[in-house]
Amino acid sequence: MSELFEGIVGHGRVVELLETELNSPAQAYLLVGPQSVGKATVAARFAAGLLGDDERSRRLALAETHPDLTILEPEGATSLGVDQAREVVTRASMSPVEASRTVFLFPDAGSMTDSASNVLLKTLEEPTSSVVFILVAESEDDFPATVASRCRTIHMGRVPQDQIVSALVSRGLSKDEALGVAVVSGGRPGLALALMSQPEVAEFRDLWLSIPAQVTPHPGDGQHLASVVLEELTPLVEDSVPEDMTKEKKQRARRRVEMSLLITGLEILASWYADSASLQMGGPVRNTDVDLASLTDVPPRKAVQSAESVMDAVVDIQLNLRREMVLANLFASLGSDV
Repeated sequence: MSELFEGIVGHGRVVELLETELNSPAQAYLLVGPQSVGKATVAARFAAGLLGDDERSRRLALAETHPDLTILEPEGATSLGVDQAREVVTRASMSPVEASRTVFLFPDAGSMTDSASNVLLKTLEEPTSSVVFILVAESEDDFPATVASRCRTIHMGRVPQDQIVSALVSRGLSKDEALGVAVVSGGRPGLALALMSQPEVAEFRDLWLSIPAQVTPHPGDGQHLASVVLEELTPLVEDSVPEDMTKEKKQRARRRVEMSLLITGLEILASWYADSASLQMGGPVRNTDVDLASLTDVPPRKAVQSAESVMDAVVDIQLNLRREMVLANLFASLGSDV
């Protein structure tokens, strides 16, 4: 791995690919993958590399002050709009100021409105050789097919746990501490690095593994448990967001961290039910530190149904349905005998 991508956790093949593209890049790239896996960080490093191989150019680019780098953030805390897309089209028709090319970086391209995408489409269809677009999103489905098809799509998945542990240990954590953070991060290096200095992380997994013993069929109990879970997330979310951000960036960062933590928590919960079913059918368990007797409190068929319900809730959370309502309904269903 070159100095340009030094410190990136995982994604070795993606980094190798992008390094080979620096001298002769495509006109547009689309980096897709789950939240907090490092897409925006890799995209920013790639953008810096495209603007020059000297220290000054890369330093200015990473500081977001290079004259030939334009970073498009959502307007306020919501979406990338038409006016921003029109500005990009105008800027793309101009010559670079000092580099050999102009780079447009969209760290949250999935928030682009359909109208903005349509405005940008013409520029993507008639590319200028000195312009490179780098779009970052969770899925190609976040864009009209006409936009995604004009980009070179690069998929960035979750990073293996051992690679995250190794990275955290190299940054000063003990192996046990690193393993605890890696488990909570769920293969998301960005989340792991944000959580590595927070003592509350050790309690996060315990909270989700304790839920099966607390659920009841009563909606009120589900509502209360959902409130408790969301309250426990608050300090982790707040402490993960850097102070040197604008109000809008902080708001977007909070949403991303909360989403990642909720999904990870639900995956931990699903793993408990999967262990319950597996143990009772004579199979292995993933959470070896859990009281095995407690895993037999739920009948195998109900455990399988519960695991499926939890993963359905992950989808609902990703669809931006009201989180407290999704969790409350889930917990009530997990407590039901049906």
